[in-house]
Amino acid sequence: MSSGGLSEAGVKRETVRAEAVPGWLRDHSSRILTAGIVLALLYLGRSVLIPLALAIMLSLLVAPLVRAVRRIGIGRTSSVFVAVGVLTLSFIAVAAALGTQMLRIAESLPQYESNIQSKLRTLDELTIGRLRVVASEASHLIQIHEPADQIPTLAHDTQASRPALTPPGAAADSAQARPQPLQLMRKLATSVWGPLQFAGIVFLVLIFVLLEHESLRDRFIRIAGATDIRMATLALNDAGERLSRYFVSQFVVNLAFGVAIWIGLSILHLPQALLCGMLAGVLRFVPYAGVGLAAVFAAVLALAVDPGWSLAITSVGLFILLDIIVGQLVEPHLYGHATGLSPLSVVVAAIFWSWLWGPAGLILSTPLTLCLLVAGRHMKGLGVLELLLGNAQPLTLPQRFYQRALSGDPHEIMVNARAFLKNDSLAAYCDQVLIPALHLARLDAEAGATTEPQQLKIRRVILDVAAALSGNSLKLVQRHHRGAVLEEVNAGRWLRRQREQLSGKWQGPLGVPSGSIVLGVGLGSPADDLTTEVLVRLLRKEGIDARHFSPADIDNGLPPGADPDGVAMVYVVSAFPSAERKHTDAISRQLQELFPGATLIRVLCPGVAAPSEPVESPDAPAALGSLEEAVQISLSWQKARSKPRSRGVDGQEAVALGS
Repeated sequence: MSSGGLSEAGVKRETVRAEAVPGWLRDHSSRILTAGIVLALLYLGRSVLIPLALAIMLSLLVAPLVRAVRRIGIGRTSSVFVAVGVLTLSFIAVAAALGTQMLRIAESLPQYESNIQSKLRTLDELTIGRLRVVASEASHLIQIHEPADQIPTLAHDTQASRPALTPPGAAADSAQARPQPLQLMRKLATSVWGPLQFAGIVFLVLIFVLLEHESLRDRFIRIAGATDIRMATLALNDAGERLSRYFVSQFVVNLAFGVAIWIGLSILHLPQALLCGMLAGVLRFVPYAGVGLAAVFAAVLALAVDPGWSLAITSVGLFILLDIIVGQLVEPHLYGHATGLSPLSVVVAAIFWSWLWGPAGLILSTPLTLCLLVAGRHMKGLGVLELLLGNAQPLTLPQRFYQRALSGDPHEIMVNARAFLKNDSLAAYCDQVLIPALHLARLDAEAGATTEPQQLKIRRVILDVAAALSGNSLKLVQRHHRGAVLEEVNAGRWLRRQREQLSGKWQGPLGVPSGSIVLGVGLGSPADDLTTEVLVRLLRKEGIDARHFSPADIDNGLPPGADPDGVAMVYVVSAFPSAERKHTDAISRQLQELFPGATLIRVLCPGVAAPSEPVESPDAPAALGSLEEAVQISLSWQKARSKPRSRGVDGQEAVALGS
């Protein structure tokens, strides 16, 4: 009984401990443990995984050649051996050409011995020689300040520096120790055997990968997509297309780069220009370091050949110029955007894979990272990889607007807005960015996630951005009191008051021609007031006499002397779904009673939700889903009246939006 009680108590304690650990901590711990196991397997199994990865990447490069050979009518097995044979002969030809060129350089080195010695002396004088002079002066100063008994005698140093006498039989022993031809061949075979063995394994795996391409594809789909074949197929096709396009494009670009280096160095009259071009094309497959190594080799060769320094400098300049042209202009258009990787992820991947797998990992870093990106794009559990590695914007435009507003920084918002306005209208920017950002701020405020100072900061930023984007060239009065005013009124009403200081309480004359005014009325929330004010400013920029009124102004009735027939259109504006929308019908009926001859249009923006067609009842007024639609309808109405205006209603010329 006691043991049973103790065991039951122990079980309860373990249950309490398990429940005390937060779920998110358990999830993160399991993910960290899984990542550690994967890294350990990648490191411990690198001798097997590196040849396999190289073979798979080479198969993607050779796959187009295999398909081209099969179109001729050759069978699958024969086409695979033909493609692998072409690849093998290409590697052998490149290696033979490189070896021949290196032997020629070795044979011609004695001719340039004087140039090499002269350059070495110059470099020694400029670097080590200067350091030697500084060290000598410092030693001299130290000896002056030291006592005479502490200065060591030179006799001991002289005896210590005397060379030891060579024993009588040392010459004969050294002659016998010289390597024989068989020993040289053995050492050469030992040094070459490792790379040859590695290359043989890679080509053997490559042959079987190409032969069993369809079988491997089906096995992968069966393992990864047993429950969702569509997802696995899309992921596999996406990875194959991206990698194949990347490898083929990279091969063509590097080949063209090597040819350009060869031609350029030939024009500069550098001997062995072909060797430098071949090294540049081959080493460019190594990210970041390959072109630098080829440039250093060409510079050293130029220093050995030319008595001066101009040839080496121009050679390095040629490498830098061509690498900038290819890296900044050619590659982004060919496959830079097709990979979908961010520049930072490529750099970090090169560091990570080179640390894990050495030089082979550096060469495979971009393809392997691209595979991880595709996996994150198509697998829900690995979605964080797409966020970390991809070049897509992690935040939407409304989220970026809201984030900068929280930080109190309108400058970056204006930069992004001007970039948006280069291709689209200000009304579209308000629909797609400004109003959804207002909705995000409203949601956080309702949830209590933002404090009053933060909300005031957001209102200030939104006010600055709205005033700047609407082309407000008026000198705002009492701008230095804006912070205190915004604590009492919202941004929309504050902007409206600034216009009223110049145009009057009713934002223009009351005695107007019949059907000449467009009225904007918000539903009462701060976001509705700001959206209505933005719409009014957009319309006034187009020469339309638009005016902004609130529900409180409508409750007070028409001002003395105002003619209801002067209002042609009335927009009832709602920035996003909120509690104020339940008053839409009541405000609409009130407006119809005040302005019976006006056309009533509802502008019900969706906010952060996906844009959708507003749901209308059979007897409800017309409804729109964006400010851009409202502006277009107003412009059509203005054109129908045949009274275009070239100047704004405030007596100022329209200012280009976003300038």
